[in-house]
Amino acid sequence: MKLRCGTRDSALSLLQTEDALARLRAETGLDFEAIPFSSPGDRDQATDLRASPGDFFTRDLDEALLAGRIDCALHSAKDLPPGGLPEGLDWFWLPWREDPRDCLVGDAAHPRRVGVSSGRRDAWCARRFPGAERLTLRGAIPERLAKLDRGEYDAIVVAAAALHRLGLRGRIAEYIPLDALTPPPGQGFLAMTFRRGDGRLRALRGLYVKAVRFVGAGVGDAGLCTVAGLRELRAADVVIYDALMDASLLDGLRAERLYVGKRSGAHALPQAEITALIGERARRGQRVVRLKGGDPGIFGRLAEETDALAADGIPFRVWPGVSALAAAPAATGMLLTRRGAGRGFTVGTPRAAGPEATDVWFMALGQADDVACRYAPDTPCAVVFDAFGPGQEVWRGTVAGLRARTPSRPGLLLVGEAARHAFPALGPLAGRRVWVTGSESVAGKAREAILDLGGVPVVRPLVRFEATAAVKIRPSKAYNLLVVTSPTAARFLLRQLVSPIQYLPKRLAVAGPGTAAALAHLNIDTLVPEGDFSAEGLLAALPGDLGGMRILRVRSEEAGPALAQALKARGAKVKDLPFYRTVGLPETEPPPHDAVFLASSSAVRAWAASAAPKGVPVIALGGPTAAALRALGREPAAVPARQTPADAIRAYARVCLGESLHG
Repeated sequence: MKLRCGTRDSALSLLQTEDALARLRAETGLDFEAIPFSSPGDRDQATDLRASPGDFFTRDLDEALLAGRIDCALHSAKDLPPGGLPEGLDWFWLPWREDPRDCLVGDAAHPRRVGVSSGRRDAWCARRFPGAERLTLRGAIPERLAKLDRGEYDAIVVAAAALHRLGLRGRIAEYIPLDALTPPPGQGFLAMTFRRGDGRLRALRGLYVKAVRFVGAGVGDAGLCTVAGLRELRAADVVIYDALMDASLLDGLRAERLYVGKRSGAHALPQAEITALIGERARRGQRVVRLKGGDPGIFGRLAEETDALAADGIPFRVWPGVSALAAAPAATGMLLTRRGAGRGFTVGTPRAAGPEATDVWFMALGQADDVACRYAPDTPCAVVFDAFGPGQEVWRGTVAGLRARTPSRPGLLLVGEAARHAFPALGPLAGRRVWVTGSESVAGKAREAILDLGGVPVVRPLVRFEATAAVKIRPSKAYNLLVVTSPTAARFLLRQLVSPIQYLPKRLAVAGPGTAAALAHLNIDTLVPEGDFSAEGLLAALPGDLGGMRILRVRSEEAGPALAQALKARGAKVKDLPFYRTVGLPETEPPPHDAVFLASSSAVRAWAASAAPKGVPVIALGGPTAAALRALGREPAAVPARQTPADAIRAYARVCLGESLHG
């Protein structure tokens, strides 16, 4: 299957398109063919870009897409029309961003004539060079540079990304700081457009957008937001939030915050614009948290926002919050059920439009006949078992079918039209439950990636870690280098050190970004391999001659002495210190799952010894884990090129994408 990808025929567009398509081929296995097109913006060199129409550089490609002459198109993301694409087209940003800054080329000190191509660049030049003449700048980057070289301008302002991609960094006289000249959000990104109904491109997009999180803020007090909700807020890129919530939930977040609150008669944004905003930010590849007051599933207009995402194939996850329904009785003592005084309650709103309410029955399956006789036989109903648990299941049917069921376990019974509805399984993982077996440092990153890609993380460790001795580690000042190859080793090191500042060497070598992050607060000069985060990758990043070096290597017992021996073979004096061990949890009950993520050789052994079914796909964190699996006769379903939890989950998502596309 070859996908025809349209692109503008300028040198920059062709270059960045070929680079992006090469990455897409490598990541997805899909075949792409670049098809060059002209555009009104390329043919018309007279119109000032500050007054040009929004589709000046996309119109011809949009028309070719709608006519079916191409399957997709690649654009500089900042060239997409600010008012939106033509009806029938969809889009997303690719994740590989070049430098977003603008830069000066030419005389950056005292230019008399400066070329500009946008209102924001014009305003910056007016402040920076108040005496200079600001002239319209048009043409592709090589033409703009040629005009500068001919003396038509003394300096020009262009995007640094363009010069980087063309291999012209040497022409840059000065980078303009982001806080001095804020670029448009899409500068440095590439965007792909496609026909809205094309399932192939929607499936591809699933690899590059992150599932939207709908989080219930709870009512009245930030403490009524769940632990899961707080975790999502801390990881968010942007939070789109309502009025009816405790504002302290937003304190200390790194995320951009967008207020869209609605009170009676006063809406910050109409609902349609809120829904469009959620989809737009998700298409940019941002991790979006939609923070809603109370519980989003109760009178929260959740369906309008999730239905729009579902229609476009963008995954989402909903985390409940404590609603006023639960909070008010707990706060006041007006208990909604009390033995001998009240066995149920009714909830409704006079503002809602709809034919009927949904009846919810607790502990009713044992008396299904008593409940069923209250309704017509064809009334829809559903039973939810283990809601939000790893074994969540839903039975759907009618009241007549309910009477024929024998309850096997407790469940929540819903009777009414709500029982007909269900959230779709979206994203490359499409609702697959992935059992995450590793430590918290690994589990957190894996959980996040599984949610991003539309899966359901089931975190239940197979192993735990314990120190091998109670002694404190006191590294000597004589060490030149500390070698740490896992976040768990980093945590044990910090736990046992008497004084990190006093005793740690001045240089650190780690096997990946997770380990580096665990030790970043020590502010030690750190070597991290660029791609291969295994011990072999770390060795490759170190000098071949380590003569005169004194190295402290800290590790688990299971890691073995091979790395220390290799360092010694290069001339270093090495203290190899195994100071923690991995211990299996023999009575771990395997949760229901569709795939399992194993992050170490010890986890492989614990999994093999467990009662877990062995026919499910196994995701291996890296080479050593994959080797341990193969030694047992099992081929892993996915092994990432970079040894990180997120890359491992993405590798499995690409396998799932391939299955869905090639079926």
